[in-house]
Amino acid sequence: MISITDKAAAELRQLLERKGATPDQGLRLAVKKGGCAGWQYVMEIAAAEEGDAVVESSGARVFVAGDSTSKLSGCQIDYCDDLNDSGFRIENPNAARSCGCGTSFETASEPTPEPVEDCGKN
Repeated sequence: MISITDKAAAELRQLLERKGATPDQGLRLAVKKGGCAGWQYVMEIAAAEEGDAVVESSGARVFVAGDSTSKLSGCQIDYCDDLNDSGFRIENPNAARSCGCGTSFETASEPTPEPVEDCGKN
């Protein structure tokens, strides 16, 4: 399904602790129509929902939304801590094209919804 780097797992465990997450919560990952390339990543601290795939690695849990698995299959979640920008990054082999800010993508195998001009990076 997806993989999580050791660095991302460590950051996710710390994030969940800082946010006071309950034991049933983890990082829930989904995609929805939006962004400047057509599909936008959505990440939130939440419990798994019915139909979600559960991925555990090094004590960190990621729930992949059931309706997003085809667009996220084979992805790797990493954590980058750069001077200009830090946060979780998704390397998506299903993305034929990604927007410049890395928060949205287009697939080659499925029709892409109409892009939204502002993908949330202001």
